Formats: sequence, structure tokens, C-alpha cells
Amino acid sequence: MTVCEAPGKVYLFGEHAVVYGEPAVPAAIERRATVTAEPRADDHVRVAAEDLSLDGFTVEYSGGTGDHPDVDVPTPLVEAAMGYVDAAVRQARDAADAPDAGFDITVESDIPLGAGLGSSAAVVVAGIDAATRALGEPLDRRELADRAYRAEHEVQDGQASRADTFCSTMGGAVRVEGDDCEPIETPNLPFVVGFDGGAGDTGELVAGVGELREEYGFAADAVESIGDLVRTGEGMLAEAESDAEPSSELLAELGELMDFNHGLLSALGVSARSLDAMVWAARDAGAHGAKLTGAGGGGCIVALDESDATETALSFTQGCEEAFRAELATEGVRVVEP
Repeated sequence: MTVCEAPGKVYLFGEHAVVYGEPAVPAAIERRATVTAEPRADDHVRVAAEDLSLDGFTVEYSGGTGDHPDVDVPTPLVEAAMGYVDAAVRQARDAADAPDAGFDITVESDIPLGAGLGSSAAVVVAGIDAATRALGEPLDRRELADRAYRAEHEVQDGQASRADTFCSTMGGAVRVEGDDCEPIETPNLPFVVGFDGGAGDTGELVAGVGELREEYGFAADAVESIGDLVRTGEGMLAEAESDAEPSSELLAELGELMDFNHGLLSALGVSARSLDAMVWAARDAGAHGAKLTGAGGGGCIVALDESDATETALSFTQGCEEAFRAELATEGVRVVEP
């Protein structure tokens, strides 16, 4: 039995624009998905998803996953258990040259599903790592990140970015621009996350931005402006001392860019009333900056605040279901002793 865990992430800035070749800077956070993989004697895959619904559920299948099993949980949760895990299993089988390998897999996660915190990427990264290690064929991190991206790309019908899976694999902060992915140095930024309990439709939101970009020149300009904003933020991080606490000046400058980024994303139609309410609650509480993180439409916001004020304010904000501090995960995917 092999157990691996991988972190979720927040976007400091750059989501949506990264789809069009602009840079983005996501950062891994200490909320993790844990996947246990144990080879079996047949080619079946048995998935126990213990934290993906209130009571959890288990499915077992062989071959393709076109037919959903008859389990009493919402379809999106079945697809999360089957689609992403199945894609991870296919990548692991291919990497290990073991096309008929079967597994008993358990998925546990403290990352909210579909909330913009990279839950699917963390499951895929941890799943491929656990399965290949269980077969005696561990992958180096670059190949693991690439295979995880391919798995998400397949499940998301070609709409995935390399950002989430690369960040979850490597940990810390990373810079992603097209196929170019590199870790970058960053101080331990004081992230605070607010979650509205919902989730946007990533495919629909991405398609909506694409339609606006095609129809209106100013929408295309907004996407390019997000890219320019990311480059400015990169420069600030490059000048900071990664092993020191961030200065108030740096936090103020990064926060201002986050505020700009949220405004541009709102103009592109991917925010939501609940997200805007949480962003303004964070700013009113004294956060250096706040923005939605991920595809939008619902889910999470991220703010910068070293005090407890933002977390407290969010906990009393209508529409915010959960607020928590999120430490930077300096270590990406890792093996856990069972």
C-alpha cells in the first residue's frame, strides 16, 4: 500500500488569462488530498471516496467508465471519483507499462470540491504518484506534473492549464506561461481564504471569457492587462527575500495588484455576488488585497492579511460558509507513511 498527498492552491494572480498564453502565479497551500493505492490481482479499480460527500461512497469498475455505477450521490461527485481517478490510473499504467494493473484506491481530501483551490489537480497528482510508486515505477516530478496535466486536460475536454497540476506537484509558488512552468521564490505570504460553499462551472466560465475576448477588443485588452499585472507582481516577488517575513510594503503592493486583478476578472464576467461580498468584507477588515481564486462563478476568494481581522470578518459575512488561514505549502506532493 502506498499513500501520497498533494496540496491545493490559490492564484496570487493570473487565472483565466493563463488560458491565452499569459503568465500566472499560483501558490500551493496546506490543504491536501491524500490518495492510497494498493495493487490488486485483477484489472479492476475500486475507488473509495471518503470525503467527497457527506457519507462517502465506493465504486468498483473495470475497463472504461462510460457507465456510471448506481450510487446514491450527486453525479458530479461520482465523476470526480471516477473521471479524475480513472485518468490518473491510465497515466500510471502507461508510465509503468502495466496496462492491466488494477488498484484499490482511497481518496481523502480537505480541499473543497470545485471551489477554485485545485482539488482535482491534487487528487490527480497524488493518484498518479501513489499508483506508479505502488507498481515500483516512481516518476520524477517533471514527468509527474506533465502526466497529471494530461489527465486533467483529458477530463476537462482540453480546457485545463498546467498551472494547477504543476503547482500541486512542486509546492511553493510557481510561474506558468503556456507550457513553460518554473518554481519561483516567494516569502510565506499570509493567505486567508473565504469559501461560499458553492462552485462555478469551469468550462462554462472559460468559454464565456473566450466569447467576450472574441467579440470585444476591450475584453482582449483586459486579458492582456492581467498578464501585465502578473509580470509586475513577479518582479516584486523576485526582489523579496524568500526566507524572511514579507514586509508591509510588499504586502501592500501585492494586495493592490490582487485588487486590480479581481476588478479585471469581474469585468470579464467570472465573479459572483458572494465572491464580491467576501472580497469587500476582506478589504473593509484591513486586508492588503483580495480577489477571487480559480475559475470563479462561486467558490473561494483569497486575501492577504497577517492579522486575524479578515478571517473574523469573513466568518460573519453573509454567504461565506467557511473562512480559514492557508499557510504556503513549501513541499508539493509527498509520500506518507501508511
